[in-house]
Amino acid sequence: MVQDRTGSAADEAITDLYAAHYVRLVRLATLLQGSEAVAEEVVQDAFVALHRRWRRLREPAAAVAYLRTSVVHGCRSVQRRRGVAARHPEEAPGHAPSAEQVAVGGAAADAVVEALRGLPDRQREALVLRYYGGLSESEIANAMKISSGAVKSHASRGLAGLREAMADWS
Repeated sequence: MVQDRTGSAADEAITDLYAAHYVRLVRLATLLQGSEAVAEEVVQDAFVALHRRWRRLREPAAAVAYLRTSVVHGCRSVQRRRGVAARHPEEAPGHAPSAEQVAVGGAAADAVVEALRGLPDRQREALVLRYYGGLSESEIANAMKISSGAVKSHASRGLAGLREAMADWS
């Protein structure tokens, strides 16, 4: 039976995508911007946007790439909002890590995550997409909307920054 890309067919397709990719997208977003709660919101927003645009999606097979790109862009928006909040600390509430964040992970993982947070946004995005997301150079370039050469540059500089940040860690 052939189904169109509207109504229940779209709901079913998005439900399948959600079941298959939600956890991985939340991990990606958490690594990009730091907070699992915010990551869940970013990923949820990406799925809502996909649902709204489903009828205009030219190639349903590209939905995962659309979601990944939406998550990367959503994380950038979160980072921008945090930058504004940091410039106006009297207006922004303090951020304390949750008990779950404190309890999760070992010392090495915490050190790597902290080193990643210290990198410029584009370098962090390139490294997370490559080494955590397992994306190819061209997929990263597509997700970040930059050239493959820029991906190589950001990844190389990011690795150098990680090596420097982790040099004292043993």
